This record gives sequence, structure tokens and C-alpha cells, in this order.
Amino acid sequence: MSVVAPPLRVYVSRDASALALGAEATARAIEVVARERGIAIDLVRTGSRGLFWLEPLVEVEVVAGGTATRVGYGPVAANEVAGLFDAGFGNAGAHPARVGAIESLDWFARQDRLCFARVGTTDPLSVADYVAHGGYRGLHNALAMDGAGIVAAVTASGLRGRGGAAFPTGIKWKTVLDAPTSADGAGSPTKYVVCNADEGDSGTFSDRMLMEGDPLCLVEGMTIAGFAVGATQGYIYLRSEYPHARRALEAAIANAYAAGWLGADIRGSGRRFDLEVRLGAGAYICGEETALLESLEGKRGQVRFKPPLPAIKGLFGRPTVVNNVISLASVPLILDRGADYYRDYGVGRSRGTLPIQLAGNLKRTGLVEKAFGTTLRELLYDYGGGSYSGRPIRAVQVGGPLGAYLPESQFDTPLDYEAFAAIGAMLGHGGIVAFDDGVDMLEQARYAMAFCAVESCGKCTPCRIGSTRGVEVLERIGAGIERAKNLALLDDLCETMRHGSLCALGGLTPDPVASALRHFGEDFAPSRGKV
Repeated sequence: MSVVAPPLRVYVSRDASALALGAEATARAIEVVARERGIAIDLVRTGSRGLFWLEPLVEVEVVAGGTATRVGYGPVAANEVAGLFDAGFGNAGAHPARVGAIESLDWFARQDRLCFARVGTTDPLSVADYVAHGGYRGLHNALAMDGAGIVAAVTASGLRGRGGAAFPTGIKWKTVLDAPTSADGAGSPTKYVVCNADEGDSGTFSDRMLMEGDPLCLVEGMTIAGFAVGATQGYIYLRSEYPHARRALEAAIANAYAAGWLGADIRGSGRRFDLEVRLGAGAYICGEETALLESLEGKRGQVRFKPPLPAIKGLFGRPTVVNNVISLASVPLILDRGADYYRDYGVGRSRGTLPIQLAGNLKRTGLVEKAFGTTLRELLYDYGGGSYSGRPIRAVQVGGPLGAYLPESQFDTPLDYEAFAAIGAMLGHGGIVAFDDGVDMLEQARYAMAFCAVESCGKCTPCRIGSTRGVEVLERIGAGIERAKNLALLDDLCETMRHGSLCALGGLTPDPVASALRHFGEDFAPSRGKV
């Protein structure tokens, strides 16, 4: 009796970045060539490994001595697929695009993949695959705990918000857990868990990668959060520019319901948690939690006055947990491995890992997950490979469009919330955008002000009017018009925005402007000409 060989298992990413680089065409070509040659394949569409310079990346599972190894080839365009088959890539054959086992690459092996451990490895929509790779172990443990015990574990882990503010997650959860549901404490017990998936900072994509590459991790984290604070309803507020993430999330949520991990009686525990995706219209201000809640309620996305905090009076006036994607996706590991395991990564008060997004003028852009404490220099050169142009890296902006511009003299700053605050910068969402020595820093400062003017919700005068006047002042400085007077005016304007704005959009806009002026003053010189 003949033995039928198992199909060749091939992995190709369906991450939006990979698709933008041709992954869909490559995947279709693999199916066509395999069919023409009579080769049975099992094509698995995964998230991206984060090595964007190798996308479209094709990995093939090779079994030798009972051990399965995935060997990567990349980048592989659709018209190069036939050559892969000719080279015998099913047996890890030699080919110019062969890069070997991804996990063995120095770039990958030196990372601390905790939150992103499954991304690029599993079928993102398969509950069975998720469980087989450690998924739902955290929620299983949470089912045996009360809310206070879950909150205590998250607090002990040292997890802080990964959306930018870095507020301790456990403290926020405890506030919601302990919050009275009405003024006399005797009202409706309704509470909510809201995921802020409005990833709007330039150069950031970790939320999207997680939602597309391991959406069930976010689903599990939100369910644990619901158990922790006594909420039975969750919402993922997703930016409308993420259609691939929306499809992945909605499919993953449906599969979780079907498998009994969501709904009225989760795994026979008698506990309930429901979850759905809601789309935002693309306003940057809705990344601010209170503007997000306004939008989620069907109103115009404008910042609310605080207090009261959302933890006390949030969505529909009820106590609400609002956390970023990565914050919530870090929770399952904490409940699975324990608070000490997570806290052992990192430095100082910055515990665990941070998904760092490398973008801009770099040879190797992509996602790197590292424990806090690594330096900017290591990220820019050991991982990023230096500038794509080959010219010196002059500046990096960390933390999105409102982050400070850092010069080469500060590249040895460790990634640590307090270390960055000490130099007048912020880590924010972990996005790093690099610029070579051809960058015009006055123009970058002007961009920050113009960005704020466009994205302001308009509720407070310092942000709404100050940003518009800021653009005008910077243009006059660039044109050499009354430079000393306008520099003094710019400084006064920045102080007004910093201390008078209702939220961080206006309050942080002066940071890139002030840092550009402080570190790259020569670009503001009168001899530079017009902007």
C-alpha cells in the first residue's frame, strides 16, 4: 500500500505591508505553479514576521529527522516563483533569495518576542492553531480568579500603557473595578472595555500588525480585562484606514464565539463577555481616549473635560477601561506565565517589552520587539542597518508626529520612559522615523504645527488657533523676516500651547518644534532662504 506524501506547507503573509509589496500576487503564483506541476501544497496565510525589506517573504516547512523547520526566501516577486520550484525550495534548495530559518537570523534571534511571538507563525484566524501555540492559557487561568486577583497580577507585572501615555495598566483597571456605577453606588452594574485601535501616529504599525497577525491575542486580552473589572461588553475602536485588520478581527471574533471563547457562557464558566468592532472616520484626535469615547457614542470626536476620568465615567457615562492594542495583547502572557516572568524584562519602571517600529530612511525597516533598555543606536544600526541612502543619520523622531527630534548625540539613550522624559522626549507608541543629513529641520518643525492645525478637534483655542499661527511664524522665520522677534514669538506661542491646551495634541505639538530649534538651530538661520 503506497503512502501519500503530505502536502508541502508554504507560508505567505497577508499583512497589509506585505500585500502592498506584492504578497497576494506571489501567493497566487505559488498556487498556480504548484497546480501546473502536480505538487500538493497547503498555503497558510500568516501575519508578517516584521522583516519588511524581505517581503514578500515565502517560508516553506521542511521536515528532516522528524523535525519541522521553516526556511525563508525573500523578497520573492510573483514572476520569481517558478524559479523557486526549479530550485527545489520544498527541500530548502539553494536560491539567491534563500535567507534560511527566520528564527536563526541574528536580526530576529536577538529580539524578545513576547507579544508578537505568534505573529507570522500561525494562521491568524484559526482558534485551534492559536490554542496549539499557547493561546487562551491566560484566559483559562483568569477563569479561576476573581477580578481583584487579575488586577493584582497585571499591577505586579509593571505593565504600562503602550499607546503613549505609559500609565500603569493595573491602576487603571483597579479604578474601574472599584468604581461605583452610580452616584450612590446602587445603580446599573454596566461597565465597558474599549480598545483604542485608532493607530494614527506616523511611522507606527504595531497595532495593525498584531490585529492582522494575531487578532485572537487581542480578543483574549480584552476578555480577561472584562473579567478583571466586571465588564461584559467590549468594543474595538478601529481606524477606517485598516480594512485588512477589520476583516481579520471580525473573522477572529466570529471564530471565538463559535469555539465558546466569547458569549454568554464562556467555556462553561457562566461568565459572559461580548465583543464587536466599531469603525472611526479617520480623525487623529480620536486617538485621545475621551474623543474616542465621544465618537464611539456617535458624536463628533472632541476631547472631554477631565475629571471625571473615563475609568469613572466613560462610555455612555459608565466606568470604562480604555487601553491600547498592545497593552491588552500583553495581558494573556502575564496571566499565563505570571507577573514575575513579564516584569523580569525591562529596566527601571519600564517593564516588559516594546514593539518598536522602524521607519523612514533605514535599510531594514520593520518591527522589532525588545525589552526596555536597548538604545536608539542599536535599533538604528544593528537592526535598521543604517540609512537607506548611505548618508549619516542626522535625526530621529520617536513617538509619532508630536515626538521630539533627537540628534546623533542622544542616540545612546536607552528606550525607557523615564530616560526619554529626562531628555525632553517621549517613547509614545514606539514608532521611530529616521532622517539622513539631507533633512530640513525647519520644514519638519513647520510640519508638526501644520499637522496639529489640520487634526485639531477645535475645542480649545491654544490648539486650534495656536497651531495655525505657529505655521505662519515658522514661515516668516524661514523667509528671514524679523527672525529674532519671530523666534521669541514662537517660544511664547509654544508655551501657551503646552500649558493651555485641553489635551496632548496641542500640548505636545511644541515638542518637535522646540527640539528641532534646540538641536538643529542652523536650519533656522536667516541665510537658509524661504521655506
